Amino acid sequence: MAYSIELADKVRERLSEFPALEIREKKMFSGLSFLVYGKMCINVSHDNLMCRYHPDLEEEVSERTGFLPMMMKGKQLKGYCYVEPAGFQKPDDFEYWIKICLEYNSITKASKKK
Repeated sequence: MAYSIELADKVRERLSEFPALEIREKKMFSGLSFLVYGKMCINVSHDNLMCRYHPDLEEEVSERTGFLPMMMKGKQLKGYCYVEPAGFQKPDDFEYWIKICLEYNSITKASKKK
């Protein structure tokens, strides 16, 4: 599971600015996932971010620099994407991705436990 330690540290540092959040890290999706309240919020996969956001934002998100659709079984998985480094190098862009992931995390339901 190769992922950018530097990018993971950047995500970890930003999320730590919200001390009330219950954050756990877990290796998954070929990277390091940050779970907030037990729900996958944002993931570091290689040098990319993998973001989980409200599917209603799909059109807006798809127009952003660095956006790559997340494909599963040949179909685009709405509400998830990869973001290449060019899409989060600027502080405002990085903040955008963190913000939409946290906003969706606050309203989405956790997956059922197996």
